[in-house]
Amino acid sequence: MEPNGPGCAEEPESTTVPVRYCRREMQEDLQAGPPYAIEYADGTFDLYGHEPPSFKIQIADRELYHRLFALDAYSLAMEYVKGRFSVEGDLVAAVRFYRSRPFSRFWRGLQTAVARFGIRRFETWHQSRGRAAKNIRFHYDQSNDFYKQFLDARMVYSCAYFEHLDQSLDDAQLRKLEYICRKLKLEAGETCLDVGCGWGGLITHAAAEKGAICTGCTLSEAQFRFAMDLVRARGLDAGVHIELKDYRNMRGPFDKIASVGMFEHVGQRRLKSYFAALSGLLRPGGLLLNHGITRPEGSRHNAETVFIRRKVFPGSELPRLSDVIGAAEFAGLEVLDVENLRPHYALTLRAWVRRLEENMTQCLHCVESSVYRTWLLAFAGSAASFEDGELNLNQILLYKPGSAASRPLTREYMYA
Repeated sequence: MEPNGPGCAEEPESTTVPVRYCRREMQEDLQAGPPYAIEYADGTFDLYGHEPPSFKIQIADRELYHRLFALDAYSLAMEYVKGRFSVEGDLVAAVRFYRSRPFSRFWRGLQTAVARFGIRRFETWHQSRGRAAKNIRFHYDQSNDFYKQFLDARMVYSCAYFEHLDQSLDDAQLRKLEYICRKLKLEAGETCLDVGCGWGGLITHAAAEKGAICTGCTLSEAQFRFAMDLVRARGLDAGVHIELKDYRNMRGPFDKIASVGMFEHVGQRRLKSYFAALSGLLRPGGLLLNHGITRPEGSRHNAETVFIRRKVFPGSELPRLSDVIGAAEFAGLEVLDVENLRPHYALTLRAWVRRLEENMTQCLHCVESSVYRTWLLAFAGSAASFEDGELNLNQILLYKPGSAASRPLTREYMYA
């Protein structure tokens, strides 16, 4: 075979599509990883590895490929969002492949500095109710029909709880709702607040299956309308009340409170006031379940953090578990149980990625291509982060001191 570029050789002439087989070790900018392919606009391919490729990068030409893949993570993500290249196959593996590339300490340090200080606006220290509503509506008011394309039938937009790897997303989300109700020891007639109730999955389940009297609050107008329609359709008007309101404006007290996938929007510097507000809404002897993403100790913000905060979840911050527990205890709440559902979120995100890809045509009828690509890339990147232990999903069960009889003595009831 005749050489055709560093570490590459063309396939024999009998092949209809020219293919270059490239030795990975001779590519200075590549690390060992899964087999993959690069497809160019003229129909030619570069193949890396000796097995069927895990993913295929589709791009105009080799010059553009080498130029784009020398960019930092944020810049490359924006090129993907703009449609300058596409990925076919395992997008999570493609993200992990890019992350494995060697970068100088200088560039990594610069990216960390930009992530830590470049996007620290005033709202990092003080977030008005108006700003909080604007941030929430940016993400959740895209289109209910868009979210229907990749969420489960109950429109639950948080980590599912899988019994086994092959369990369907719908079953795993139902199992998560039931798991939350069990952890809260939710009983008929008890009042329950769902902070950031989304499209109403948890409160309608708790009301219908447990007989609880549920209140939900959300800042998303699209979620509010959908949840109200759901409550009426299921005939739960007597047991469910939903408000388009900031949690800081809610009035209690409630016997139980759930906050699922919401406190990431609060911000690390507002954790104490967040837990103080929820504690004020909780009746003495009540239980609070806080379910959300945390960042492991020692982890750093990076260029991917910038992308998420600017293009996906504006105003969001991921605290460390120690900060969350400290803030909860500062508010007078007692920690009863902490569980890490990290593998479950990785499975959930992969399911969302798969459904987005399968329903691409329908998605593009609901949102612009840039939005579709942003969500797809964000989910794939997050799946890789959860799989690799760079992010955690913690459920923290908290107790407000009160009646001793209301405090669980063991955790056995959670798994009944």
